[in-house]
Amino acid sequence: MDVINIYSKGVYPSDILSNFAANGFILDGVKCESMEGFLQSLKFRDVKRQAFICSLTGRVAKKYGTKKKAWKLTGNAYWRGKKYKRNSAEFDELIKRAYAALYQNEIFKRALESTRGKELKHTIGKHSKRATILTAEEFISNLNLLRTAQA
Repeated sequence: MDVINIYSKGVYPSDILSNFAANGFILDGVKCESMEGFLQSLKFRDVKRQAFICSLTGRVAKKYGTKKKAWKLTGNAYWRGKKYKRNSAEFDELIKRAYAALYQNEIFKRALESTRGKELKHTIGKHSKRATILTAEEFISNLNLLRTAQA
């Protein structure tokens, strides 16, 4: 079986499937320019700050989120004024909804559909929920869920 290691500097479709890619989507009325912008915004309680971070892509979005460390201590994430425990089913559902919204982006959708029959990996991702807002396993699981649901 062919393996696709998802990485922002990889070749198609790996680069397009990366959370850093400029694949815009709308979630709960908020325009997100990339999945990375959305994910990093979850570290901030302030709704206006979240909207700004959602407007960012790639390394710029990651840079904003990297500065915010309190969520690692509290285990709290935020979306649209609501607090989520990072290690909760409710948080997992929010992430699933975000990926479902991203799947409406035709460029992302075509890239993901081109991976059918191939194994997806993200070898540079972290594995601890205390260390990252989205683990490599959660990332790949959400992509596989979308592929399975659309099969």
